[in-house]
Amino acid sequence: MTSDSARPRPRRRSGVWVAAILAVVLVVGVGVWWAVSSQQPAATEAASPAATVTATPTPTPTPTPTPTPTGFAANTTAYPLDALPEAEVYSVIPALAVDDDPQGGFTGDLVRAVADRIPVFADPTAAPVAFLARDAPYDGTTVPVIERQDSWVRVLLAGREATPSTGDPGQLTGWLRVQDVEFSRADSTVSVDLAARTIDIGHADGTSERVADDFGSGASGTPTPVGRTFVMLVRAEPSFAYTRGHPLVYLGVQSPTLDGFGGATVAVTAFHYHDARSGDISNGCLRLSPEAIDRLAQLPVGTPVQIR
Repeated sequence: MTSDSARPRPRRRSGVWVAAILAVVLVVGVGVWWAVSSQQPAATEAASPAATVTATPTPTPTPTPTPTPTGFAANTTAYPLDALPEAEVYSVIPALAVDDDPQGGFTGDLVRAVADRIPVFADPTAAPVAFLARDAPYDGTTVPVIERQDSWVRVLLAGREATPSTGDPGQLTGWLRVQDVEFSRADSTVSVDLAARTIDIGHADGTSERVADDFGSGASGTPTPVGRTFVMLVRAEPSFAYTRGHPLVYLGVQSPTLDGFGGATVAVTAFHYHDARSGDISNGCLRLSPEAIDRLAQLPVGTPVQIR
């Protein structure tokens, strides 16, 4: 009995160990399951769509617009010039126009022919009516621009459309092709005030200098022409005793009342020295002191002049 009663004890210990092992396995399994499941994303996270990367479209370059040409169309025609008159001080060219805006301004550009002779147009859509030389005995070949376009410039010219006895002798104008000229800039502009009796030189930097506080100008029957013109020629003429050896500064405009003067077929307006140089006493010229005429004589040909 003692031995029999002793046999069942090992069986009970075995059951306990088995139970303990099962408990451990269960705990470990639950831990593993919890660890694995805790690393999985939540169902809502798994259902969320992945972030979408949208490529920024490359913008289509906007083409630079081609500038629209301004003014009259270009003209590259080669014209024969031999039969045309020259635009110079002695010329009367009815086909060219008188300045229609005599109190207008200047562009600040000066032009001169790049060839010995270039065509002058009254109308840029038609054939030329005259020619302008690069060099001439009485200058007038460097001229101021009063209107500038892409292919054309309108300029003041020496010469007349008509004499006073036959028509309008005012300041002559014409059109030149840009391809035919070379450009420079006017450093100065001369302003003449007939009422105030003053002459000033305005400079490109905005400064100005007073040249005269008094001068002689045209009498009532031979008035000084008004409007815009330019320095055509600077020359001393010893035969003109009244100038006392000082140079004359000839302008591109002529008398509004005289067909000619001193036996010549022209009546050019000029700045010059004279002993009598105050009041309305001249044939249209502007009579100045020695200092004033010598200063004006330093200006280059083509310099714009405005007479008011």
